[in-house]
Amino acid sequence: MVTGYGDWSTPALGYPAVSPESGPFPGGGFLQAVWNHDPVGHLCLAESGTALVPLVVDGTVIRWVGHPDLVDYRSPLGSGVPDLVAGVLADNRGLRYRFDSLPGEAAAVVRLGLEQAGIDTGPEQDAIVARLLLPDSFETYLNQIGKKERHEIRRKRRRFHELHGHPALVTVAGSGTGFARFIEMHRSSAGPKGRFMTSQVEAFFTSLAEQPGWQTDLLETESGRAVAATFSWADSDGFYLYNS
Repeated sequence: MVTGYGDWSTPALGYPAVSPESGPFPGGGFLQAVWNHDPVGHLCLAESGTALVPLVVDGTVIRWVGHPDLVDYRSPLGSGVPDLVAGVLADNRGLRYRFDSLPGEAAAVVRLGLEQAGIDTGPEQDAIVARLLLPDSFETYLNQIGKKERHEIRRKRRRFHELHGHPALVTVAGSGTGFARFIEMHRSSAGPKGRFMTSQVEAFFTSLAEQPGWQTDLLETESGRAVAATFSWADSDGFYLYNS
């Protein structure tokens, strides 16, 4: 049952995600940033008192907040999600729906809500996400991978030393110099990657960089020149690579 449609001030955005280890993507900070980046359609933060599903009514389609290219994982929040999903669909009869990028746990509860609404559907595989459980040391990691991969990594490390000296990994938070270098390197890329970082996309990335947990990691040469960069989110459970 839907008890209301909240705005970004609703405390329901603090409910835990149904799908664990889904990073920042179901949280209010990320959802508001991705909505502000592209506020197309009518925002529909459906609440039940114990659950929230962050949706958008866009013409004849009801979908999750945020373009799929910008959101890695979707997840409803709280408990009692199937009843809430069924109530949302009852309130919006005649609309088509698109619920993409749902991890297994989230997809299961959303499907229960669809079944309660009388919709018989099954999931379709959209993409396979690489997840890696890292050991405590780099040498242990090297011992766990194949001989060919281990040789290739060591060869590239030697090559880096020959060309650039000792490498350094620098991690910075916020939208300062390190983040600006990431943006600059992204724009210098050839093809679609370089064209992706428009001023509008930069503003979206900047809004993320200013939120807790987001970081820029720079691989620097011995002289301090950055030659590679990643933009990611990290907490005590894991490291989520967002862009590089």
